[in-house]
Amino acid sequence: MLQRSAFVLLFLCLCVPASPAAEQPNIVFILADDLGWKDLACYGGTLADTPHLDRLASEGMKFTNAYSPAPICSASRAAILTGKTPARLHFEFVTKPARTDPPFRDLLPPPYTRDLPLKEITLGEMLQQAHYATGFFGKWHVSEHYKAYLGWSPTHGPKQQGFQTAVETFGSHPYAKQFDWKPGDFQKDEFPPDAVTENAIQFLKQPRDKPFFLYLSYFHVHTPVRSPTDWLVKKYADKAAAGPGDPKLRTHYGAFVETLDHYVGQVLAALDQNGLRDSTLVVFTSDNGGHPEYADNGPLRGSKWNLYEAGIRVPFLVRWPKHVAADSVCAVPVSGVDLFPTFCEVAGGDCADLTLDGKSLVPLFEDKSEDWPSRALTWHFPYYHPEKGYTKAKETIGVNDFAVSKTRPVSAIRVGDWKLLKFYESGKRELYDLRSDPSEQQDLSLRQPQLTAQLGTQLKQMLQNMQARFATDIITDQPKTD
Repeated sequence: MLQRSAFVLLFLCLCVPASPAAEQPNIVFILADDLGWKDLACYGGTLADTPHLDRLASEGMKFTNAYSPAPICSASRAAILTGKTPARLHFEFVTKPARTDPPFRDLLPPPYTRDLPLKEITLGEMLQQAHYATGFFGKWHVSEHYKAYLGWSPTHGPKQQGFQTAVETFGSHPYAKQFDWKPGDFQKDEFPPDAVTENAIQFLKQPRDKPFFLYLSYFHVHTPVRSPTDWLVKKYADKAAAGPGDPKLRTHYGAFVETLDHYVGQVLAALDQNGLRDSTLVVFTSDNGGHPEYADNGPLRGSKWNLYEAGIRVPFLVRWPKHVAADSVCAVPVSGVDLFPTFCEVAGGDCADLTLDGKSLVPLFEDKSEDWPSRALTWHFPYYHPEKGYTKAKETIGVNDFAVSKTRPVSAIRVGDWKLLKFYESGKRELYDLRSDPSEQQDLSLRQPQLTAQLGTQLKQMLQNMQARFATDIITDQPKTD
């Protein structure tokens, strides 16, 4: 611990000004779990009513090409916390003690990462050193489960990673053992009380003489999707029956999405009621794409767990009065790894000595796209999925097929409107023009061999520069990088 304390002290000396920056905003970061890219009405969703998040979009900026750092939970969350890609962190899957390999695989994936290393500087640590009060509430999931599923680690939990205030609870999500509500417990317009939201509101209401960073990490809308609000279930039964997917699953999913929206609305209302609206930067996004059995991801291809667009494209909303124009839209591709340098800049810090894969979004917030650097976005998933039921999963990944498909070791890169996927089992590369083909249906790799080779080389070089781990060929025992 002495070595870690010295490292953090050195970081403070190098990267943070001696006194708080003038007019440091409060920062509220809200992360949804498994929320699909168009589950919100403001993104074209037709199932659930999301008035509070729609209002947040109208009061700020909506990003239409925003991405999660990974197609799966822990990897994405670790990347957001550190500003580093999962490939660089060697944290590319969900935290697990031992690898479970599906049968009939040709490659051997890397071992799972159990905990986000304490040596990594997190958002909580960076902002605490920048004189912020830091609080975390909700789903952590970047350390090995302690005593029970998703239990916080006593050695690698939020309080060990820079969050001064942190309360562990599942709130109203069905994960909670106290989830024992009965039919009829909630009348029309009533929602289950949610301790995650209530604890977050108590944190932002505390009197203090310095700004705060609230990281609110919801369990909604992750499975199990089971709503105790009868009136909501009845509300969505007809809409779900008339739309795509399994009507029963989609009925409860609509209720879940509106419930999440309600909780976010409570937080936004608390900011208003406590006079914090104008002094607070609010960012809302999701940790990965929508679940294949619940989310209407079309016209994008795929879902959570794979690197086609619906697996990594996410909603991304920003409100920052006097800095972000109301009802504005940004089509520039951005990623969750951009949040670390963004929060560092608005807090008045200097993170130049840290190795970061993200870029500050402040120029885009302030409509100064000319100051935005051109760059490539990469994703790396050297695993198979699903771990259980792999042989029963679909061989192909489609558009809105509402079925779990087989994901094999794969990487991807996006440069401008071009996106290339590299599949390591077969060596196959797929090239798509996202401007004309957002559904990724027309593979242009044979028609554009030079561009395919160029992007393939760039992807390989970027991953090698990050010292990425690759799945290993079972026969040769060598990393499969081509």
